[in-house]
Amino acid sequence: MLLPLIPRLGRQLERWPRLGRGNRVGAQRSTFPHDRLQWMRKRALVNSNSTIEGLDDAAIDLLFVGARTVNNFAPTPVSDEELAQIWEMTRWAPTAANSQPMRVHFIRTDAARCLLLDHLDEGNREKTASAPVTAILAGDSQFHEHLPRLLPIRPQIRDVFADNDALRERTGNFNAALQAGYFILAIRAAGLAAGPMAGFDSTGMDTEFFSGTTWRSVLVVNIGHPGENPWFERLPRLDPAETVRWA
Repeated sequence: MLLPLIPRLGRQLERWPRLGRGNRVGAQRSTFPHDRLQWMRKRALVNSNSTIEGLDDAAIDLLFVGARTVNNFAPTPVSDEELAQIWEMTRWAPTAANSQPMRVHFIRTDAARCLLLDHLDEGNREKTASAPVTAILAGDSQFHEHLPRLLPIRPQIRDVFADNDALRERTGNFNAALQAGYFILAIRAAGLAAGPMAGFDSTGMDTEFFSGTTWRSVLVVNIGHPGENPWFERLPRLDPAETVRWA
């Protein structure tokens, strides 16, 4: 699980300069090694009974308070290794019945990007054209076929979803959206910027990229380093008094 790793993220931020606030606009490449992630996971298992620690201010700022949706990207490349690391963090997100319905299609080449731009709303094309990588997040409508392997303690749940189209669609959509939130946090944790977008022609997108599959697009996320004037002025958030109740 990713949860035991979170308390250590704050401490790791001080050791890995690429994750710090000052590196958001810089050209330094992310170098989060796979063996380092494996080491953190092993440490998490060893300390799984320890008290969970909170993130420090730098980590909270990186993932939440200071994070912004980027609308203009620098030409700094994003490597396949960085994208693999983003998914390595994302795949530990909690999902109902461990269903894991979200899938990712990374757009990295100019030819694929040209095809993608044709299916985006006009206002999303320029920012996407500047992004070194764009991820199309999709939900697998047949996610339940994997459940006997993903939930071996209850393999018969596959048949429950197979027999109930509405339940399968509702579960797949909600949990794919949940994973999408983790995906955005993973991008930020990797020292990169995310630009999520919902303005696109989903039918055209699915025909272009997912024809003959059971994948259906749910979100588009640009990935890279911030360029010049990368974000708009911070928009207001609702006050807790309007959004939170206590019992």
